[in-house]
Amino acid sequence: MSETSETMATAPDWSAWQTSWDRQQEWYLPDREERFRVMLDMVEACVGAEARVLDLACGTGSISQRLLERFPKATVTGIDLDPALLTIARGTFEGDDRVEFVTADLKDPHWTDRLPHAEYDAVLTATALHWLHSTDLRVLYGQIAGVVRTGGVFMNADHMPDPATPRINQAERALRHTRQERARAAGALDWRDWWQLAAADPVLAEPTAERFRIYGEHADGDTPPAGWHAATLREAGFGEARTVWSSPSDAMVLALK
Repeated sequence: MSETSETMATAPDWSAWQTSWDRQQEWYLPDREERFRVMLDMVEACVGAEARVLDLACGTGSISQRLLERFPKATVTGIDLDPALLTIARGTFEGDDRVEFVTADLKDPHWTDRLPHAEYDAVLTATALHWLHSTDLRVLYGQIAGVVRTGGVFMNADHMPDPATPRINQAERALRHTRQERARAAGALDWRDWWQLAAADPVLAEPTAERFRIYGEHADGDTPPAGWHAATLREAGFGEARTVWSSPSDAMVLALK
């Protein structure tokens, strides 16, 4: 076991857990930091550096952490259902009165009732909503439109492959898998490895078990293309929506209220 693994197995070192989560996510998403940078650029451009932000399906608080490092006067509400990732998020931000976390299921029609504010300047999410089927996501987009203030923004960065380009998609996927195998051979953690570490940690063991009782092993949602997201957001009540960042497999759609 590595020194990092031993540390995480014996004490809730939230910084180590955050770093480990970031590395595991980057194994799947090598351009993860680039999408965060563009997301924050567009927060600054559209609503300013003192925004009230809803970090939707926040996980460990990756977006919140980067947001507050760049914009110290911003405030954040993080919302998620995953008890293990929320445990890490709450531990990371303990004592920071700019951040609060809410436990809620985004499939619950009343999840917005749990929020501490009626409106937000920005609602941000990344690599999370592919857990939902498009029918549920359409409903969610309508609910999000209700909590974004007039002039505010919503951004979703996620898997949005284009079904019209199957050969391009196949070529990108093959290269990505080759690189992942190379990194794996060099010791990179994948999703299953990371959760095995969490299950072995005395603080995270029970939240991790509960997490798998809630979600199971894998997402079973949809990954519609960026154009579907933009059109659905406009139907939900946003005045404008389009792609503001993309990679060969992923994209980020911004909707302006």
